Amino acid sequence: MRISLKGGRLLGPVMLDGVSAMLHDARTDLYIADGKILAIGDKPLGFSSDLNLDLSQYCIAPGLVDLAARLREPGFEYKATLESEMQAALEGGITSLSCPPDPDPPLDEPGLVEMLKHRARGLQAASLYPLGAMTVGLKGEVITEMAELAEAGCIGFGHAGAMFTDTQVLLRAMQYAKSFGYTLWIQPCDYFLSRGGVAHSGAVAGRLGLSGVPVMAETVALHTIFELMAATGARVHLCRMSSAAGLELLKQARKDGLAVSADVAVHHLHLIDIDIGYFDPNMRVDPPFRTQRDRDALRAALHSGVIDAICSDHTPVDDDEKQLPFAEAAAGSSGLELLLPLTLKWASESRLDLAHAIDRLTRQPAAVLGIDAGVIAPGAAADLCVFDPEDRWLVNASSLHSQGKHTPYWGRELVGRNRLTMVAGRIVLNHLGTRQ
Repeated sequence: MRISLKGGRLLGPVMLDGVSAMLHDARTDLYIADGKILAIGDKPLGFSSDLNLDLSQYCIAPGLVDLAARLREPGFEYKATLESEMQAALEGGITSLSCPPDPDPPLDEPGLVEMLKHRARGLQAASLYPLGAMTVGLKGEVITEMAELAEAGCIGFGHAGAMFTDTQVLLRAMQYAKSFGYTLWIQPCDYFLSRGGVAHSGAVAGRLGLSGVPVMAETVALHTIFELMAATGARVHLCRMSSAAGLELLKQARKDGLAVSADVAVHHLHLIDIDIGYFDPNMRVDPPFRTQRDRDALRAALHSGVIDAICSDHTPVDDDEKQLPFAEAAAGSSGLELLLPLTLKWASESRLDLAHAIDRLTRQPAAVLGIDAGVIAPGAAADLCVFDPEDRWLVNASSLHSQGKHTPYWGRELVGRNRLTMVAGRIVLNHLGTRQ
């Protein structure tokens, strides 16, 4: 299909010269044919459209790239299904996403990875880039055959929420990954220091009588990771940074020349430990919300580029596991459909222009994954997110398409919402002209 997108505000990384992508913020036209972007700005000679869309009231961005979305298949279909979560991704304007390796069974066998990718392709939705398990069964004892998992389609290797207790195994995993050029995805958290903790270790947890996860659980783990990286030369992506002290270690690691990148969950850019309120289980996440100082340090690090990308940390949880006392509730929240509006909220409050904010959701996470996505350019796949930056909407069961309805933002009004999603030139979601 040949499509003309007229008068939209084009935001984010755009490549006009065929050499390098520059951040763009201006109204222009896009022309799409055969699943690719044919031209930006001037209409190509002889071009005729099958579909013309007036986007003068909307913003156009590259399709969003999410680094952390649990899709719950296989094994946890009672929490969510691949169909429901891929639809939620499209509703959120996400056209590429990576899933952690912790369904049941974990993604430690090539057949499981191939099955998951086959299922995702059949849905003709967002592009899926699974992470393989770093160790068999995510037990932290025996490293997997990473080369076979990579051939099956794994983009990298992680351990999800399962923490290492044997540093020797982590060392061997780094040596293996370095030999093949793979990236290891690690959430920095020391098992013993965090064991049993449900909230940030501080005054709020003390007042509420909740067991704490201290900042040193993150910093001790980071010291170990960086020492092993220096010894092996491995490349590591740090998942879900949460503390100011951890960010200082990350800055030093970068200065030391270590091949490290990092992300932050979008809800950690806004919420702090005091938001637990009266034991609200929707505020139970991993890592826990920390102090205002930590939150402000995360915002500044993302602004300056110390943190590379924002992710949704989408973890759908069912009622039986969430509607419990805070300490017993499962950690996790649904975030695919909140990723864009919460990023726009961060940009507004941080006085950051929208083009830079969109960059943290597109080109930067695509670079972490090592995929060709996140940039609008002639000849590139037409993966696009068209959103209304002024659309105000209420977060509730009817407005969320994810099967998981639990989020810290339940009942709150957000501003900004995706209205159209395009994947490889196909319009897979279209809510233009409607406000729900």
